[in-house]
Amino acid sequence: MKINIPANEDDLLARAQALAGLNLAEIAEQAGVVVPKNLTREKGWIGLLLEQVLGASAGSKPEPDFPHLGIELKSLPISMQGKPLETTFVCVAPLTGLVGASWKTSHIRNKMARVLWVPVISERHIPIGERIVGTPFIWSPSPEEEQLLALDWQELTDMIVLGEVENISGKHGQVLQLRPKAANSQAKTQAFNKHGQPFRTLPRGFYLKTSFTQMLLRNHLRID
Repeated sequence: MKINIPANEDDLLARAQALAGLNLAEIAEQAGVVVPKNLTREKGWIGLLLEQVLGASAGSKPEPDFPHLGIELKSLPISMQGKPLETTFVCVAPLTGLVGASWKTSHIRNKMARVLWVPVISERHIPIGERIVGTPFIWSPSPEEEQLLALDWQELTDMIVLGEVENISGKHGQVLQLRPKAANSQAKTQAFNKHGQPFRTLPRGFYLKTSFTQMLLRNHLRID
């Protein structure tokens, strides 16, 4: 199934809103895709399905999923009550070459500049094909939201630069967190310790905390 890329933001949002109320089996059937029995080995399957049916074209390139629109796609697993079920991966975090880096020119800021959020009711007991798409919305950070993201990014980046990457935990950051992002424990990347010496560690990713995505849902969909 070949999908044309959306012509503009309104076209993209209309396509996404047309999925609201459908379950993943119905969407997968439209796309000619088989629904997996579980997501253990295909954790990103829901996002990839949505990318396919909505006409995302970035693939694995380090740019927004709809590069011609500057819009990133994020599926958001939620409970029946509209609560986010997990943190949201944003992008891989660089662990070297960060001296002099700034929020304004960071990859994560580029990724978060404009986001199409697609909530999906995804409680564990619901079979994958029966999980239902909620109401999508397009978001850009308000000045207050961007300040929260920028402050956390700066705190986490400073710790990486100072060789403290191994000491970063979920308690660091108010809305953003840094944690290991790897397919397995064998995947290692280079970082520097506090003495400036290189060592190998697990790759890290930036994730949005559930308190932040809960706020977005509350503001855009009036979910309390």
